[in-house]
Amino acid sequence: MIALTVLYPTPDDVEKFDEYYIGTHIPLARKVPGLADAKVTRFLPGPDGSAPEFHLMAQLFFADAEEMGASMATEEGRALVADAANLGVTPSMLVGSIE
Repeated sequence: MIALTVLYPTPDDVEKFDEYYIGTHIPLARKVPGLADAKVTRFLPGPDGSAPEFHLMAQLFFADAEEMGASMATEEGRALVADAANLGVTPSMLVGSIE
């Protein structure tokens, strides 16, 4: 299994970001063909009370790298990527295999 992990920095307007992300962006992600699962993690302060480095993490799971590539090349995958510009932050993306 392959995970596309997307880390989002804390936006200037957290409430606006969260409303758009949960109401629009995640529903677009769930429409991507071949997506096995999607999870969102909202980060909390660290054990010492320090602010988290990132606001949210999304993980999109696919059967393998070929499936991920094919899925993201679909109309729905392209729409998801294009919609990221509406979030107002620049995410970091990582691809990894699930052990």
